[in-house]
Amino acid sequence: QVQLVESGGGLVQPGGSLRLSCAASGSILSIRAMAWHRQSPGKAREMIASISNDGNAVYADSMKGRFTISRDNAKNMVSLQMVELKPEDTAVYYCYSRAVEGDVSRGYWGQGTQVTVST
Repeated sequence: QVQLVESGGGLVQPGGSLRLSCAASGSILSIRAMAWHRQSPGKAREMIASISNDGNAVYADSMKGRFTISRDNAKNMVSLQMVELKPEDTAVYYCYSRAVEGDVSRGYWGQGTQVTVST
């Protein structure tokens, strides 16, 4: 199994920046990709970006430009740098990992970290 713990959320003013981090532990070698998702009140969870073990990043079209995903394999961490934040970016941000254990692909979620963009 993989355990994920997010950090870095909080209150930020519109136009500000925030960096989220996610630390992975457990069956690290089974991880194939990691990603960030978010869920705003009353909305479905949506993917922001994913990054493979070799650093190939893919972004949702609506998230391109203000969000940057990065990965530190040595520290088993994935980060999300967010700039020019808007009130509509207010959401719970979740770290996700896709792991392959034997012949089974499994997804793991962190507990989420709240990001609030407000004056």
